[in-house]
Amino acid sequence: MTAPLARPAFRHIVWAALAETRLRLLNISRYPGQMLMEIIIPIIFAAMPMLLGRATGGANAAANFQANTGTANYVAYLLIGANVFTIVSTAFWTIAYWLRFEQETGTLEAIYLTPTSSLTLASGVALYSAMRGLASSTLAYLLGCLIFRVNPFQGDVLLALAFIFVGLIPLYGMAFLFGALVLKVKESNALVGLMQWLVSFLMGIFFPVAVLPPLVRVVALAFPPTWMVNGARSALLGVGYFFGTWYRDMAVLWAFLLFAPLFSFWVFQRVETGIRRNEGVGEF
Repeated sequence: MTAPLARPAFRHIVWAALAETRLRLLNISRYPGQMLMEIIIPIIFAAMPMLLGRATGGANAAANFQANTGTANYVAYLLIGANVFTIVSTAFWTIAYWLRFEQETGTLEAIYLTPTSSLTLASGVALYSAMRGLASSTLAYLLGCLIFRVNPFQGDVLLALAFIFVGLIPLYGMAFLFGALVLKVKESNALVGLMQWLVSFLMGIFFPVAVLPPLVRVVALAFPPTWMVNGARSALLGVGYFFGTWYRDMAVLWAFLLFAPLFSFWVFQRVETGIRRNEGVGEF
């Protein structure tokens, strides 16, 4: 009878996660062109509605935008939306493709035979993903503001950053839920493509969620990145918090922070346990 594997100490778990993070950072450092594209794409993404608005609204474009959103600074509004979307998309994309790659190469089964859990390594991937997403989106926002000649440091920058950083934890909790779905259906490309369009719609990256139909608005407000992007916009541009004040909206994000990781880890481990027992090992 084989003796059970010893449970690793907490410091060993942290080292394993950080080793995975370092591996991913070394890998992406060899592809500077990819990082450059991640900076350019959000600017182009936000520039399309900007230029369309200028073409159709002319001199009244800013006034029309303010009447519907609460700010005339449509450049910063759209750039914030596009770059928070970049952070969100990077979170889902990185976790999904890492899991699918481990499935396809057969190394996921090897991880199951070691004291280090796949969740530990996925946490290292999540840390790398957060660093990558924050770096590229920050540079894209600053460069976009420079190109379109707006002040990137207006408003309460620290409060905007607080909304982003607090929102990262529930965001990656949802990314692990998405990862559990990838494990179950053994597919990533189609799921990521569907996720990107759904997320961009629910977050309101180019429009306030108040214009959504009531039922869709409820679904959008149950999505943590919606609170991230609106909190950042409200802190920088004064468009208005969902509950009137920043600390009430921040409290909602903290509620997501406490619930989402625990729930997502539980679901992820349940799905993984089912796969290891009789539902898919060796069938990737």
